[in-house]
Amino acid sequence: MRYGEEIISNFDVEKDLELWENTSPNDYFIHITLPEFCALCPRSGYPDFATISLSYVPDLLVVELKAIKLYINSFMGRHISHENAANEIYSTLFNALKPKYMELRADFNPRGNVHTIIELNSNQSGQTSYNIQKNTF
Repeated sequence: MRYGEEIISNFDVEKDLELWENTSPNDYFIHITLPEFCALCPRSGYPDFATISLSYVPDLLVVELKAIKLYINSFMGRHISHENAANEIYSTLFNALKPKYMELRADFNPRGNVHTIIELNSNQSGQTSYNIQKNTF
């Protein structure tokens, strides 16, 4: 196994998702695009590819970029549906960061003439009361 494969296969979100202190007193958006998401279809085993877009207004914590890259790459060998993958990523990051606001968009590449986009945000789910005037993806 090559070193990258080993790091990804051993990634444990509970201990390896590195979070940093947000030292800014200002409210600001962080936009992260992860264009190489890959997981396996739970029915066929075929690979599914997506672009994951994450935007959040941090409170006390921010996610370290290499850690989120490794977390997203840890899905490569997993059999998981589009909906479950998007919801798991959103919930994991929301619960770890406890941001003032968060939105996640999982835009899956078409396969078999079907194009799926899963969108979640903390205003929808009632997880926070932070008021955002405009969504930006």
